[in-house]
Amino acid sequence: MAAAKIIDGRAVAQQVLAEVEDGVSRLRQAGVVPRLATVLVGEDPASRAYVGNKRRTCEQVGIESVHHQLPASTTTEVLLELVRELNEDRAVHGILVQLPLPGRMDTQAVIEAIDPAKDVDGFHPVNLGRLVAGLETFASCTPAGIVELIHRSGFETRGRHVVIVGRSNIVGKPLMNLLVQKSPAGDATVTLCHSATREVAEHTRRADILVAAVGRPGLIRAEMVRPGAVVIDVGINRVEDPDAPRGYRLVGDVDFEAVRERAGAITPVPGGVGPMTVAMLMVNTLKAARRAAGL
Repeated sequence: MAAAKIIDGRAVAQQVLAEVEDGVSRLRQAGVVPRLATVLVGEDPASRAYVGNKRRTCEQVGIESVHHQLPASTTTEVLLELVRELNEDRAVHGILVQLPLPGRMDTQAVIEAIDPAKDVDGFHPVNLGRLVAGLETFASCTPAGIVELIHRSGFETRGRHVVIVGRSNIVGKPLMNLLVQKSPAGDATVTLCHSATREVAEHTRRADILVAAVGRPGLIRAEMVRPGAVVIDVGINRVEDPDAPRGYRLVGDVDFEAVRERAGAITPVPGGVGPMTVAMLMVNTLKAARRAAGL
């Protein structure tokens, strides 16, 4: 069979961002300037790059961003006080605390301290609970981006069997709940595999749409994929490569070269899910600003 269609996450993300830019322009005409506050603790290079990309995208679509850089020695209590100040700042519509935080910090306490109305990452238990109930909420950006990417790329989910490998609170579990909702981009039958699942390949080979979100390079091999399946690779893993300019290259959780010969469509890494995550953060920030304005 022919090699799989490459699903261009960058192109789809630009479609979403163009819509956000239009919405931001209309909101500014009404006197409301959407504003995102980003918080980074420490100097982790990957986290700095992620935050920088998010702030540049804010500038692209007309969302103002204000950044708070805290030293790695910051205590949970100091970070919680900053979150409280941002919660009370009516000019701030969205709050993003870049994860992971330093290991000694209480990440869950920080997540729960963010006002659910400003939780544009969609990690607060209130927003996760509303997602499960099928209510209007801020959906976690990566799962929301995956659903949008599948839908805008023309792949049907209604009645299809989606297999997700990975049960994190950031991707796997919220994605499962998005896909089972009765909606144009949902109505799927979903199987969620994890570290205790027996014979994972037996499940993955039955998938019409297979999503890999574990963080293990090359976990999904060609023999684990049904011919013609849509494969969504969420993993972003650094592997050493002395021939690469930086001494490493980015790969996903899928053995891309082998699986693309078997799948019907596949996302690349980079350039697949990643751009959609940032685009959906902009969607959520615009939504938060509209809500705050009563629109």
